[in-house]
Amino acid sequence: MATQWRPVRQSRTHELVLEAIERQLLAGELKAGDRLPPERELAAALGVSRSALREALRVLETIGVLVAQVGRGPDAGARIVREPDDALGRVLRLHLALGSYGLEDVLEARVVLERSSVEAAARAGRTEDFEEAEELLARMAGAESDAELFNELDTAFHVLLARCSGNHLVSTLTAAVRESVRALILDAERNLDDWPATARQLNADHAELLRLIDAGEGGAAAELVERHIRGFHGAFVSSRPEDPAR
Repeated sequence: MATQWRPVRQSRTHELVLEAIERQLLAGELKAGDRLPPERELAAALGVSRSALREALRVLETIGVLVAQVGRGPDAGARIVREPDDALGRVLRLHLALGSYGLEDVLEARVVLERSSVEAAARAGRTEDFEEAEELLARMAGAESDAELFNELDTAFHVLLARCSGNHLVSTLTAAVRESVRALILDAERNLDDWPATARQLNADHAELLRLIDAGEGGAAAELVERHIRGFHGAFVSSRPEDPAR
């Protein structure tokens, strides 16, 4: 029987650099706050060109693992960080624009994430995050005529509820999912005939959510947050043109 050959995977040089850095992170040799060696030294150690190294570092910077400071001095160079929230939101937003995911996918992801987070928050009890959410609620009450400010505070409020769950990954994913459609939701809010009335209703839901979480009524809070998301976000999704990727 003839031997079956299959093509092997060809990696570009910068992908090999990424794999090498990933191995260092997984092994604990690199951690948040650590500074990478100077570019010339690191390229030589890895046996790659400086252009390949730079391409790999740009990828890591884009996904929020690395921050690079140009120039000279103690702050210059590339440093490992742990700030994925904005980066994940940016990646999701680009994939949404490309049609990789539909708005319906985002809606369902929000429902799953936020149901679980408010239930967990109700079990966890009051934290500093809960108190900050109360402050945001008060600020939103004074911003009902300003759709852009309300949208910003609303996003922060839902992310804080996710943080109240005590699960940082759920909080990060919630922030990324919400950030991926924030501009689209803001456009929808601006185009409403009676935005202040809608804002008041959304804020009434927020106040009741906090009350239920504070009372430890996780099941009721989960039902309310789903109705809340499907009420406005769901109507927004259904009003959009059909997703060409579907």
